[in-house]
Amino acid sequence: MQKRRLGRSKLEAAPFCLGGNVFGWTSDRENSFRVLDRFAETGLALIDTADVYSAWAPGHKGGESETVIGEWLKARGPATRAKVLIATKVGMLGTRHGLKKDNIAAACDDSLKRLGVDVIDLYQSHRDDDTTPQEETLDAFASLIKAGKVRALGASNFTAARLQEALDTAKKHNLPRYETLQPLYNLSDREGFEGALQDLCVKEEIGVIPYYGLASGFLTGKYRSEADFKKSIRGMRMGNYVTERGQRILAAMDEVAAQTKATLAQIALAWLMTRKSIAAPIASATSLEQFDELLGALKLTLTPAQLSALDKASA
Repeated sequence: MQKRRLGRSKLEAAPFCLGGNVFGWTSDRENSFRVLDRFAETGLALIDTADVYSAWAPGHKGGESETVIGEWLKARGPATRAKVLIATKVGMLGTRHGLKKDNIAAACDDSLKRLGVDVIDLYQSHRDDDTTPQEETLDAFASLIKAGKVRALGASNFTAARLQEALDTAKKHNLPRYETLQPLYNLSDREGFEGALQDLCVKEEIGVIPYYGLASGFLTGKYRSEADFKKSIRGMRMGNYVTERGQRILAAMDEVAAQTKATLAQIALAWLMTRKSIAAPIASATSLEQFDELLGALKLTLTPAQLSALDKASA
C-alpha cells in the first residue's frame, strides 16, 4: 500500500487515518476492538485521538478514547503496537486546557499512561492558544521529543497566520516544527482551508490530516432533508449542510456513484485524497461494515471529469 510522508518527519502512513473520537462513546469497548483489529489487519497505520475525547458525553470526563486504544494495544501486544502510529492531541480538555509548558508536560504523561505506550508518534496542539507564546509551546514539545516521549508534532485548527508564526518561531529558535495540520476540510467545508492555509501547507511541506472528512455524515447521503436529522446523534449538525448548495453536492456525488458503483462516503474520501498537501483524511467507523465501506476509498480512482463535476458542484 502506497504511503505518504507526514510532513518532513520520518513518519509515513497510508492516505487513510482512523478517527478515534467514537471509541468509548458511540462505539463501546468490544465493538471498538473489532474495528481496530480490522484496521490493523489491513496494513493501515495512523490512528487519531485526543485527550478530550469524549468529555462531552454524559458521565464522561475525557480520555475515554485513549483508554480504549490503550487497552486494545495491551491486549494485542508489542507486534501490533509496532504496526500503528498513534496520534493524539492536547489543549482542549478542561483539566488540561491550553498550551503552556507545564500543562503540555502533564497532559503528555496522562495520555501516555492511558494509551499504555512509551512514545506518542504524533503529538498535536488541538487548537491555537494565543495566551501562550509559541516559543513556550514549542519548547515544551522539544523537551518531550528529547525525553523520547514524542516523535513528531502537529497542529490543529490553526489559521494560516498563526501556523506561519509557529513555523517562523521554530526556525528562529531551533525548535521542532509542526509537521502536520489537522483542519476542518471536506467536499462541503472548503473555504476555511483552501487559499492561504492550503498554500502554506504546500509550500512548507506540511502533511494535512483533515477531520470531518464526511462532514459529520452529510457526505454519506444519509441526511437529505430535515426529516433525516433524527437518524443519529449527529443529525443536529445537518442544518448547515442541507441547503441548496448541499443538495447540488449530493446530486453530483450521486452521478459519480452511478458511474463508479462506489458509495458516497467512498467518493468523499477519494476526492480528499486527490487534494494538494493531503496526507490522510480522517474518518471514524462504529462497525466493521462501515469501516470496510470507508476502506473502499483507497481503491477508487476518480477521473478528471468526475473530479471537475464535484469541484463545480461544491464551489
